[in-house]
Amino acid sequence: MSILLEKRVQPANRIKDVQEYYFSRKLAEVRKLDSAEWPVINLGIGSPDQAPSQNAIDALTASANNPSNHGYQNYKAIPQLRKAVADFYKRIYSVELNAETEILPLMGSKEGIMHIMMAFVNEGDEVLIPNPGYPTYASVAKLVGAKTKTYSLREDLNWGIDVDALKNSDLSNVKIMWVNFPHMPTGRIASKAEMQVLVDLARQNNFLIVNDNPYSLILNDSPLSILSCEGASEVALELNSLSKSHNMAGWRIGWVAGNSEYVDAVLRVKSNMDSGMFLGLQHAAVESLQNGESWFSQLNRVYAERKKVAAQILDELGCTYSQQQSGLFVWAKAPNAIADVEKWIDEILYGTRVFITPGFIFGDAGKRYIRISLCATQEKLNEALNRIKDYKFKITNSK
Repeated sequence: MSILLEKRVQPANRIKDVQEYYFSRKLAEVRKLDSAEWPVINLGIGSPDQAPSQNAIDALTASANNPSNHGYQNYKAIPQLRKAVADFYKRIYSVELNAETEILPLMGSKEGIMHIMMAFVNEGDEVLIPNPGYPTYASVAKLVGAKTKTYSLREDLNWGIDVDALKNSDLSNVKIMWVNFPHMPTGRIASKAEMQVLVDLARQNNFLIVNDNPYSLILNDSPLSILSCEGASEVALELNSLSKSHNMAGWRIGWVAGNSEYVDAVLRVKSNMDSGMFLGLQHAAVESLQNGESWFSQLNRVYAERKKVAAQILDELGCTYSQQQSGLFVWAKAPNAIADVEKWIDEILYGTRVFITPGFIFGDAGKRYIRISLCATQEKLNEALNRIKDYKFKITNSK
């Protein structure tokens, strides 16, 4: 047996420091707690629970019913989809894009993170990632052999980037800077002036800046694309997606946009990784991208009402938080009396069957924080509030 173990094929070095995604592990644990008598209320992940627009569903159905549509597709997607993205950018962000050369549809923007890293980052290059920030940026950087270099978003700056610290750091080996505004998990909305500073910094130091932008239409009155900044065409790409803003999580429809040479480099990776997006999904995306202002207004009314209940939950837990947050989450600071936030969140999970995300997964700057998702009905949020009230009452009276 020992000889067999010694000869067993070992995993590649590139995954040595890459852990299984937190939610992949944690949700398996959460599922084990779930029961018909006491179902778990998941306030952890940002998976929209509302339906896409009816016109998108109808388009998918009609296309899927056409026998000729079930085949491999163009790696760059159909022209109608690229045009729909271009029209969307002009209408929402006032950004003009060439639909033929400056837009590349993807099977979700998460795929794009890997494609962009593979297209531009050499082993040993430095990649700037936000702290706190989306864990996938760091994981993918490690997978491609890059060195991760974090930059701080500071609470005392209302979770703005510490630009002075960034300017004073050594950026000579940086190849890519990942930004994510509106920001997940803090809900920070960046102004165009802030984004312009970052674009200028990228131009001065010759690195690529990529804005991951899936939350711009959720509880945000001023949608912004980094591509609207002066000089962005020289140094910037933008990822976007229908998952969050159009209730199409799981459909895997996103895109990367920007300079045609950069987009073409991503295509060289992508075309070797997949065989094109199912045509029915593309037809649905074309329709969804034409959703009007009233559709988004209704969507945001629902999230605004849910956010009020989320705030009540956080108040009950003794957390502090900013009222100025956009996106699908509310980010909050745990009470000072809580020594170990991760342990506290687990105690809440096992005591109430309410799952809330601990902030440590977004970097060490998130250790004292938690995140509540708005992707649960108001009824479930109210039930979570009541469970937490009952739990606190029992804890108080057992002492």
